[in-house]
Amino acid sequence: MPVKDAMEMAERAIQAAVSSGYNVHVYDDYSLPENAARLDELSRETGIEVIHLSEKTDHPSPNYRWVLIDAQRKCIQKGSHLVIIESDVIINHSTIATLLSGITPGTGMVAAVTTDEQGVINFPYDYAKGRTQDGVCKKRFSFCCTLLTNELLQAYDFELLDPEKNWYDVPISRMSRQLGMDNILQVCNPVVHIPHSSRPWKQLKYTNPLLYYWRKFTQHRDKI
Repeated sequence: MPVKDAMEMAERAIQAAVSSGYNVHVYDDYSLPENAARLDELSRETGIEVIHLSEKTDHPSPNYRWVLIDAQRKCIQKGSHLVIIESDVIINHSTIATLLSGITPGTGMVAAVTTDEQGVINFPYDYAKGRTQDGVCKKRFSFCCTLLTNELLQAYDFELLDPEKNWYDVPISRMSRQLGMDNILQVCNPVVHIPHSSRPWKQLKYTNPLLYYWRKFTQHRDKI
């Protein structure tokens, strides 16, 4: 789970992930000192492992590429899959087990569908509204709550990801398909998504798209 400030939301996401019973690794991407300290407190309280990127790299946030490379290395060493849960997503106790149940030979990614707090499917899976069955998906995948199989991790080296970009859900989901693997969207496995809680400036995409795209292009932000 990558975390960047927004601690009220991040704590909710962390506590929900801990309740699943799996090991949780939190990558602190240059949060403010008081928030980094709170993550250390949560580590002592819940047993999560916190990796402070300020101690690992001097590259400015966002550091998603570094996180993905490190997580891939750890999973390959352990022979395990990788589940990415972003800090604006609240899972339930069965979410990860359900993701795991969706893996068959040739599966690259398995994603839980995202909803608002009323249970209505929302961004980035708006296109799945009306679906009632899980299945192979050829449209955009996100890392909101997504399992990357060990098969995919073995097949594609994340060191090859473009270091000039900020986000990698789209290129990795495309690469999975290019490698002949299936990306499965589980519409029967919902998680609550409160978009962009950790990066509030991105809310401009919905409230003031002209300003959002002006900042995106003039300040070289949010590069996908």
